[in-house]
Amino acid sequence: MKKFKMPTAYTILIGIIIVVALLTWIVPAGRYDYVDPSASKLEPIPGTYHSVEANPQGVFDVVMAPINGFMDAVDVALFVIVIGGFLGVVMKTGAIDAGIANVTKNLKGREKWMIPILMLLFGLGGTTFGMAEETIAFYPLLIPVFLAAGYDTLTAVSVIMLGAGVGVLGSTVNPFATGIASGFAGISLGDGIGLRLLILLVSEIVTILFVMKYAEKVRKNPEKSLVFSNLEESRKHFLHSKANGEFPELTGKRKLVLALFGLTFLTMIYGVIPFEDLGITAIPTLYWWFGELTALFFVSSVIIGLVFGLNEEGLVGAFVDGAKDLLGVALIIGISRGITVVMNAGAMTDSVLNFGENALGGSSSVGFALFSYIFYIPLSFLIPSTSGLATLSMPIMAPLGDFAGVSRALVITAYQSASGIVNLITPTSAVVMGGLAIGRVSFNKWLRHVWKLMLVLFVITCLALAIGVMM
Repeated sequence: MKKFKMPTAYTILIGIIIVVALLTWIVPAGRYDYVDPSASKLEPIPGTYHSVEANPQGVFDVVMAPINGFMDAVDVALFVIVIGGFLGVVMKTGAIDAGIANVTKNLKGREKWMIPILMLLFGLGGTTFGMAEETIAFYPLLIPVFLAAGYDTLTAVSVIMLGAGVGVLGSTVNPFATGIASGFAGISLGDGIGLRLLILLVSEIVTILFVMKYAEKVRKNPEKSLVFSNLEESRKHFLHSKANGEFPELTGKRKLVLALFGLTFLTMIYGVIPFEDLGITAIPTLYWWFGELTALFFVSSVIIGLVFGLNEEGLVGAFVDGAKDLLGVALIIGISRGITVVMNAGAMTDSVLNFGENALGGSSSVGFALFSYIFYIPLSFLIPSTSGLATLSMPIMAPLGDFAGVSRALVITAYQSASGIVNLITPTSAVVMGGLAIGRVSFNKWLRHVWKLMLVLFVITCLALAIGVMM
């Protein structure tokens, strides 16, 4: 019997478009009245739902849905592509690789402190630009170092995977999670950043302490390692490889690239924080959004390339290669948006909202926030793409928050936290399975290692969401 293989996100989303189109023939058509029908953030007025003439979607509508969805979300898709080009140029300089390799080298002999420092660095990458696939290059570097220090491969894998993964869980300005979700919710990327920062800090501290406790236990008694059965074999394999030879030197130019890299994200944060809405008039509010942010990362790509000394061919090639790597994400955004296009054209979106309004009518704001978080956990298994999940769900979930008295920023926090925790353990993630394969750690041992931490992170997020409702 052939083993079942989970279809790709593209197939799942196309399937959802077809199902939604069929539902437009069954679900009653209806509309809400809106506070401002021309606003980018449409706010439905509770109690104004009314029936309208049905417009069931056919085969042609299904075929056109991804196309129209891409055109509807072209600003988000272009932003993602340019971000890919930006990261391609930065990675071409070798600055990030060199920076982390240099930290590892300087801490030799003080390996215990590598755990919190490296996890904070990976967490910083996760919360700012969704560092995930980029971590794969660090497994061959760090595993030999940790083995030589008396730890096991599971410690090294935890430092990288949990460090970056918890950073993504607590995304503050991650454009692929928070940014895209904010765009489709119709709010600023800076809304809710305080609560997300709280989740990031608490979750990273708890995770670092968790990894350090396990690592110290293994160092004192190797037999307590969850991968003890193949520990000796792993040492023979990894300690014969060079730990530093494949990573570039941290030169003055690369230090300058890292400074420009950090400055770009700081500029983005400043550009999207609505100081005026927060009552802060001393600091000018820029009200930047996808157009301005796309331009920021494009210009920064060029500046970084020129500062590092890339020629015209090298700069363009690195940018195009990086953009190519995220083309799939841009396509997922378009396909996902196609689902909303079909629902809107079939006058079904407001009917779903009305069902949600009636179902959640008696629930408290805290109850809705927690429900949103729990709802997103199984949905994240089904759609592991953070950008695809945001594009698909935010047009529905964000207005539902309006009915429940929950801010749209809090709905986004629930979504990204659920997606983040699932992507630490989901077998559909190439980042998870790839990292475990390099570290020679079986998936069942990984689950055995992290399940208690997952419960703690779940509770931390639930408490944070409850606090967010009361803020």
